[in-house]
Amino acid sequence: MKHLRHAPSIVTRGLTKDFGERRAVNAVDLMVNRGEVFGFVGLNGAGKTTFMRMLVGLVRPTAGTFSVLGTSDLGSGVMCRVGTMIEGPAFHPSMTGRQNLRYIARFVGVVDSEVDHALNEVDLIARADSKYRTYSLGMKQRLGIACALLGNPELLILDEPTAGVDPLSRRELWEILKDLVKGGHISVLVSTAYMEEAELCDEVYILNKGKVLDRGTPEELRKETEGRCRMAKTPEGIPPRVLQAAFLDDWESVEDAVPEKGNVRFVLKEGVPLERVKAFSCYPRLETESVPSRLEDSFMCCLGKLERKESPLEGFELDYKEPAHISGKVDIEVKNLVRRFGDFTAVDNTSFQVHEGEIFGLLGPNGAGKSTTFKMLCGLLPASSGELSVAGVNLRTARAAARANVGYVAQKFSLYGMLTVRENLEFFGGAYGLPRQKIKERIKEVLSRFGLSGAEDRMAGDLPGGYKQRLSMAAALLHEPKILFLDEPTSGIDPPARRIFWRQITALAAKGTTVIITTHFMDEAEHCDEIAFLQMGKKIAAGSPAQMKEALPARLYILPHESACAAETALAAAGIPYEEVYVFGRQVRALVPKDAVLPAALGAQPSVLTMEDVFIYYDRRQRG
Repeated sequence: MKHLRHAPSIVTRGLTKDFGERRAVNAVDLMVNRGEVFGFVGLNGAGKTTFMRMLVGLVRPTAGTFSVLGTSDLGSGVMCRVGTMIEGPAFHPSMTGRQNLRYIARFVGVVDSEVDHALNEVDLIARADSKYRTYSLGMKQRLGIACALLGNPELLILDEPTAGVDPLSRRELWEILKDLVKGGHISVLVSTAYMEEAELCDEVYILNKGKVLDRGTPEELRKETEGRCRMAKTPEGIPPRVLQAAFLDDWESVEDAVPEKGNVRFVLKEGVPLERVKAFSCYPRLETESVPSRLEDSFMCCLGKLERKESPLEGFELDYKEPAHISGKVDIEVKNLVRRFGDFTAVDNTSFQVHEGEIFGLLGPNGAGKSTTFKMLCGLLPASSGELSVAGVNLRTARAAARANVGYVAQKFSLYGMLTVRENLEFFGGAYGLPRQKIKERIKEVLSRFGLSGAEDRMAGDLPGGYKQRLSMAAALLHEPKILFLDEPTSGIDPPARRIFWRQITALAAKGTTVIITTHFMDEAEHCDEIAFLQMGKKIAAGSPAQMKEALPARLYILPHESACAAETALAAAGIPYEEVYVFGRQVRALVPKDAVLPAALGAQPSVLTMEDVFIYYDRRQRG
């Protein structure tokens, strides 16, 4: 509901920004009212960040007008009433989280007591006195949000604040935002790559190349794909990711497809009958059923109306009918792995195996030890104790030899921003010891395979997020490694780019490449053959996605309440114990013990567990 009692927090009229011949923002009209959460979604490079930068005075508009909290004069002191986090937080690495916030608080005239309040709001009190350089990416994002909350702002402008943040922490951060706007006196303008977060906004704009493609409430946007969304049951012996690929590759009939609950959700193109879908020729007995539409479905369909100018399939061909074959050969062996940083144990006696051709997922909250484990497996960080073997090579004694078999994509873009795309690839080709002629051949091949042809001379640091991810993958695969390490490679990447990425990974795994990946997108966890869940450096659960769901001592119900708080109150009044109640998109979900009997009066509907539910259950249990 919009609150019109006060002047709008943000108003823009024809707001435009050109960078040379490139139009980044194209005549955007927008109004954010008090007490409203306003969402921006779109492809990487759509203009969301540039738009926000103009609102806070970091970029001067080329044309158009805007006002923030009733004024267009940003020098009038209005920015003291605005909390911002744009393009990621930046703090001093040698100072603690608390010291960083206190320094900023004193600079803007905020008392120290508000620092602890802000840290508590984002659940960082326990790590407030740790050095910023020891923070995980998710913890850095939370500190950035805490900084934005200093001084009790009337308006928050947040650019992908939950990028790299684990699922439970994302839920908690959005609860904070929703609580802040309840009074109707604070507004939030937020961009996000998570469509279930966009479902929580009062209004959503879909941007592409600076233009508004579509706009409306989440409910209005969902209606655009009603009747076109279906769930396909995965045939026996076929991984869900391969069935997804069969749908995604059928561009003439299918708008989108994504693994969900062990099956595959897909969206038909408008006016296309079900029998025209090519997947039925591969799987004649394929069973499907209609499912309700989601905002993500409409988002993908809106973008699907745009002209496709590139194919992500060159070099990534796939036999859809081929059953999954995971070799009995162990490519990665981890036994009792330990890594200490002084008195802090980041990885604590962890063991697992990864087989050739397998996609293995490491899941866990921020700070669980996933990235540290990756760095040890890639030979970038020595283990304190334990045994590590990669491609048959002992990492404790021959790290250099092991690295020759490994490709690595870091959590955050880590290539050289001041070098061009081609120069980066030439450098890494030389670092991998490839002959000069081989480097030229491989660069030409990976540029084509990852849709980078024509971008060879662009500076890597100027690329949109999706293109940076492509370049990172191209560099990692330049020397044709046997094993690919992917550390949250899709963090901050838009949904279409994630679909292309996983389509490529599916083909690589089918051809025998071993993949080990960390991710905070739980729909991506459905792509994995095996998963290990880490918490505080320890492995606390493991198995296939299906096995982990089956082993969960809880059932999932969808409750007919408007908030998690209302659902908790109803469950407590009925005497029903619960493990967790939380909001996911437009649903209020409850995890209750398997033996609990819910009365019909609650209106609870049983549902199938997802990896999101598994993650939240284990994370919440470990946190206590």
